[in-house]
Amino acid sequence: MKANEEENRKNKTGKTKTKIALTSLSAMVAETTTFPIDITKTRLQLYGESVTSTRSTNAFRIASEIVQKEGFICLYKGLSPAILRHMLYTPIRIVGYEHLRNATGSSNDSLSLFSKALIGGTSGVIAQFVASPADLVKVRMQADGRLVSKGLQPRYTGSLDALNKIVQKEGLRGLWQGVLPNVQRAFLVNMGELACYDHAKRLVIQNQVCEDNIYAHTLASTMSGLSATALSCPADVVKTRMMNQTAGKEVMYRNSYDCLVKTVRVEGVRALWKGFFPTWARLGPWQFVFWVSYEKFRRIVGLSSF
Repeated sequence: MKANEEENRKNKTGKTKTKIALTSLSAMVAETTTFPIDITKTRLQLYGESVTSTRSTNAFRIASEIVQKEGFICLYKGLSPAILRHMLYTPIRIVGYEHLRNATGSSNDSLSLFSKALIGGTSGVIAQFVASPADLVKVRMQADGRLVSKGLQPRYTGSLDALNKIVQKEGLRGLWQGVLPNVQRAFLVNMGELACYDHAKRLVIQNQVCEDNIYAHTLASTMSGLSATALSCPADVVKTRMMNQTAGKEVMYRNSYDCLVKTVRVEGVRALWKGFFPTWARLGPWQFVFWVSYEKFRRIVGLSSF
């Protein structure tokens, strides 16, 4: 009896390790594929903070300016901390969601959308808190491109340099700058993304729209990307602006609420959805690449569908 329990425990541990490895691999592929859209979204969300920004802009103009003024390679500035972030963030939220979902004692088909949303949001908060320092470095490095385009020296020469300077100037707590809007966004993103993907895939299969294959995964990932973007975009704008500011005289916002109020007051409510198109344009392909890869990898190693 004890031998069987020990064997089951080892099997569960082995499956968990496999899932962690597969989520990391799938996330690396998805992040590399869609990163240029992410840096465009970040620059677009920061556009308007300066009082000198008077002309309107859009994602296509931002992307073309990056290529013209900084070179094509700058579309991947901050990729290394982004990949590091996803090696922490994605396994915790994806594997964590699946474990929490299975721990409820109910079958996946019987779980309500609300329950799945709560589980998804919770796993996202835990994952984002752990990965927040890597996210901070990514945002700072992406924002540095604006300084380069103006002929100024960037704040950081690389990921390690950014990490060292942040700790030296702002302390260890500085690595969690903007963590509150960060986890708020993570809750909303994962509430929309994980719950919607999981629920949408089940509905597509149950209603015999298609089988559990790439078509079901594509439909589910498209729907989850749209819902996650609509829910999280305001928190994403606040998060990006909070994380970009450094401690000292350059601080523009006291907290996430102050950032929210000032953004709406100066730029209007629509500013909270700045970067909506590139965010959705990134989340859609990102989730397509991630979920199709992850589901395929699971099938290859003999694991059941997510």
